[in-house]
Amino acid sequence: MSPASTGASTIVAASPAVPVADSDADSRMTPGGPGYRRMSFALFLAGVATFALLYSTQALLPLISGDFAVTASQASWTVAAATGGLALFVLPMSALSERFGRRTVMTASLAVAVTVGLLVPFAPNLTALVVLRAVQGAALAGLPASATAYLAEEVRPKALITAIGLFVAGNSVGGMSGRVITGWVAQEWGWRVAVGVIGVIAVACAVAFRLLLPAPRHFKPGSLRPRVLARTVRDHLSNPLLCRLYAIGALFMTVFGGVYTVIGYRLTEGPFSLPQGIIGSIFLVYLVGTVSASTAGRLVGRLGRRGALYAAGATTATGLLVSLADSLPLVLLGLVLITGGFFAGHAVASSAVSKTATAGRAQAAALYQSAYYVGSSAGSTVGAIAFHAGGWGGTVGVGLLAVCGVVTITVLGTRAARAQQRLVTA
Repeated sequence: MSPASTGASTIVAASPAVPVADSDADSRMTPGGPGYRRMSFALFLAGVATFALLYSTQALLPLISGDFAVTASQASWTVAAATGGLALFVLPMSALSERFGRRTVMTASLAVAVTVGLLVPFAPNLTALVVLRAVQGAALAGLPASATAYLAEEVRPKALITAIGLFVAGNSVGGMSGRVITGWVAQEWGWRVAVGVIGVIAVACAVAFRLLLPAPRHFKPGSLRPRVLARTVRDHLSNPLLCRLYAIGALFMTVFGGVYTVIGYRLTEGPFSLPQGIIGSIFLVYLVGTVSASTAGRLVGRLGRRGALYAAGATTATGLLVSLADSLPLVLLGLVLITGGFFAGHAVASSAVSKTATAGRAQAAALYQSAYYVGSSAGSTVGAIAFHAGGWGGTVGVGLLAVCGVVTITVLGTRAARAQQRLVTA
């Protein structure tokens, strides 16, 4: 597969992509080295806050539907608006991080997001709630792309996938804890108090993140000129490998967004009829994602990048099929497989973007995150519509189509790599 194109204009736009001298590379952090643990824990907390806030309403959708007297597809916009806002603003935020620094942009993004999070419980109607969630998602856009660019600059290349895996693991812990906590709190005091509690937790994570994250040592400010940014984005979108990785991230997230938006509705209905607290506890399966994301590096080492993507896709598809059973243990097993496959695939694809882009890493990561959260918004909306039309089987059908897309794209990538290798050999 071809590396990212690197025109002179893109080097101006993203100075961190300039080749690093050996002495500079030696000063980068490695596991066990100075500052690595602080950095890892800080970004882990940032991931926790991001996913806890971003999906704070997802486990509460049945309660929101009841409170505002709306359908599942209407309530799902409280999730889709947040992920859509993130997808729309992640590229502009990445450009700001090139000029003002990764740590600065991440700190400002968290500050705005947690402030909005404290306002969400007071939304008087569904429209106001959706607007607040959209603003919150737009604020959170400064985290994902800036974090991966920060790691690409501050961590040695051999440790990059492990470091990104830990950040993704923080996402899974945030998603899990947010849903579990909101489930039990909402059962006693309602969904408004539940999202308020998440807002307070996110404030604590944001403060600890800012205190712990080491100052960047390898960041060099880039240009904010729109023309230069446009050329950087164009170069990335003309790279077939990066485009395949963007599509894979979007399709994996389509599955995940659809499943976890709808699962609460399914479990409140027969034959399960579970209370809100128990439904929230179902999201403990996110711990599987924590493990699969943090071990993605070993999976790639054993199977290769494309082999790891095949394994992640197969695991996700198996989970979707198993979840069709009207048995709670089998539904839980299906969620475990879906979660493990998704987080492994996401960690592999996102780290591959950071390695492939030799210029404009922040923009490359931003485009991946944009595609990823477009997939989340699409999955939340289409998954809810499919559930309304055909029950859980409809949502599973949407997920299986997305997994087929992942496999197809990976096959095309394999063929392209082999063709290129034959040309090189010839």
